[in-house]
Amino acid sequence: MPGRPTLRDLPSIDRLLADERLAGEPHELAAAAARTVLERAREEIRAGRDPGPLAEAVLDELADTRRPRLRRVLNATGVLVHTNLGRAPLAEEAIARVVEVGSAYSTLEYDLVRGERGSRQGHLATLLETLTGAEAALVVNNNAAAVLLALAALAEGREVVVSRGELIEIGDGFRIPDVLARSGAELVEVGTTNRTRAVDYERAIGPETALVLRVHQSNFRLVGFSELPRLADLAELARRHGLPLVDDLGSGALAPVGDEPTPAESLRAGADLVCFSGDKLLGGPQAGIVVGRADLVERLLRHPLQRALRADKLTLAALEGTLALALAPETRGRIPVLRMLQEPIERVRERARRLAGLVGGEVEETVARVGGGALPLAELSSAACAVEEALADPLRRGEPPVIAIVRDGRTLLDCRTLTEAEVDEVAAAVLAARG
Repeated sequence: MPGRPTLRDLPSIDRLLADERLAGEPHELAAAAARTVLERAREEIRAGRDPGPLAEAVLDELADTRRPRLRRVLNATGVLVHTNLGRAPLAEEAIARVVEVGSAYSTLEYDLVRGERGSRQGHLATLLETLTGAEAALVVNNNAAAVLLALAALAEGREVVVSRGELIEIGDGFRIPDVLARSGAELVEVGTTNRTRAVDYERAIGPETALVLRVHQSNFRLVGFSELPRLADLAELARRHGLPLVDDLGSGALAPVGDEPTPAESLRAGADLVCFSGDKLLGGPQAGIVVGRADLVERLLRHPLQRALRADKLTLAALEGTLALALAPETRGRIPVLRMLQEPIERVRERARRLAGLVGGEVEETVARVGGGALPLAELSSAACAVEEALADPLRRGEPPVIAIVRDGRTLLDCRTLTEAEVDEVAAAVLAARG
């Protein structure tokens, strides 16, 4: 009986690559995989274990190298705008625009009428102006970039007045004061964490003040002993001092959703510029949108940072497809996030019952969340199919991966974030996970 392999038994890289199954592989790629496999084998031998067939391990390593890392998953968490899972899924119409524009040349920066160079910012301006009532609009790659560009273009080297209660931190440690610092503007904090009044802004405004910034508390709420001035009051104060008022809405609901303010409402209340996201309650791709006064938008367009922060053609195409659906109530429901938000609970229960019947699970009433830094207090009635807790890990590692939640010793598959077709996929995944 052969003894346990030793380090001396390991082949060289060249000898390992001489296996005929690796003959057709690109040398550098195969060599890198072989180095990884041999290093792993050394660790196994030192731990007293047999590393197994090495050529097969190299083939597996090559297959893993070629496997896409950005993968489709099935969201059974009940979180509609799940930041870790890519936020808003796109509508079919938005995907069709991406395919059309991405698979050919396009008019990204070409004016067909004049036969000369055009601007990529012109494609969506009319749609955004119609939807928000703004004079002008531009699109950059996310909302943090939109706020950064607005501050850099309008307040670099000068002061920006903002409430202490609005100096928020969003995902991944990203903080509003950091954006202000990077823009070159100087932060002037007013009020307290829980209470800020218009008079606090009034006292802070001086010769070096460039603008007033309002940051909507989209990912949290202060309750109890709290106070913030109305946006209309801030707008009136800013006008008296000849200052622009910039309103960072964050979530970006174009139509009323819960207590989220819309860009149109902000502009009507007197905001001069409004910044918001494309991939939250708007239901489109990651993007930062700025709408408002034409002269201020023009200053943003002319700032050098605009080119560094601009959106690419695929983002613009997906956003155009989404905005076209948002124009009318009868088509708005085809935007997945809005459909999930508005879907009656009985339909969700029907999916949960169907899934439970397919896998032998139990229907459990649960609560879904909006997520993505929007409507933090909103609770959406939902229904889930409950299966064994032990299935959560194999479901996550399956193909396609199913991301669920574990609660009270069971894996819950929330059906508010699953489509009808996805119920069948999840059922197949559950049966496969049970082996």
